[in-house]
Amino acid sequence: MPPDTPRPSGRMPALYLSHGAPPLADDPVWPGQLAAWSAALPRPRAVLVVSAHWEEAPLALGATERVPLVYDFWGFPEHYYRVRYDAPGAPGLAASVRSLLRGPGTPVQDFPDRGLDHGAYVPLVEMFPEADVPVLQVSMPTLDPGRLMDIGRRLAPLRDEGVLIVGSGFFTHNLAALRHRGAGVPGWSAEFDAWGREALAAGDVDALLDFEHASPAGRLAHPRTEHFAPLFVTLGAADAAGDLGVHRTPVDGFWIGLAKRSLQFG
Repeated sequence: MPPDTPRPSGRMPALYLSHGAPPLADDPVWPGQLAAWSAALPRPRAVLVVSAHWEEAPLALGATERVPLVYDFWGFPEHYYRVRYDAPGAPGLAASVRSLLRGPGTPVQDFPDRGLDHGAYVPLVEMFPEADVPVLQVSMPTLDPGRLMDIGRRLAPLRDEGVLIVGSGFFTHNLAALRHRGAGVPGWSAEFDAWGREALAAGDVDALLDFEHASPAGRLAHPRTEHFAPLFVTLGAADAAGDLGVHRTPVDGFWIGLAKRSLQFG
């Protein structure tokens, strides 16, 4: 793979993170958790992000040069629309992704003007605040868990080349239900989070793949599944390297009632 930054030694982990929203930056706890997590990671050569906020089929590659961010949210105070994150592009990584994923019946397309959306840049601002690590965002071409795991498996060799693979979603995500909740964590969010913790601890990938039916309150926790779906890219990248049983939870707990559980494999 053509170099984007110097190559670190060893295999990079694969991450699933709950990315929050623009006000994450103002939370008294969460930014520090993300900063501590990134400080404990080996320095990546580049970051490959699959965000809940970019669905595009066939699979698409975002910008490989610096372009403006995508402020894909509405109704927030003006200062959230002035945030910048000028990380270098990763054209070498893009070439490798094309090589790994493109084949008969599986085209890969390019969106050279598509900047990072908030599912990518909001957590990266906290984890790599110097914006000095190249970043490439790719789309989710499907919400099917099995197909996303396959994409993760095919991308897994990048981990041995210093690439940090990140699935960015939210462990529970039902904003409509939150509008009608009382104080505290909604039961559906707590129940799904506890179920997910146990399924991950048991290595029960089959249950995770069937989360809409196998979990309590699955359809309330994820009435639309795009925020859980990036987990399966991460699981695929971990499975290909035999890392499914080697994981930890650097961030857990709840933020405005949503589970912010975030995972590291390897």
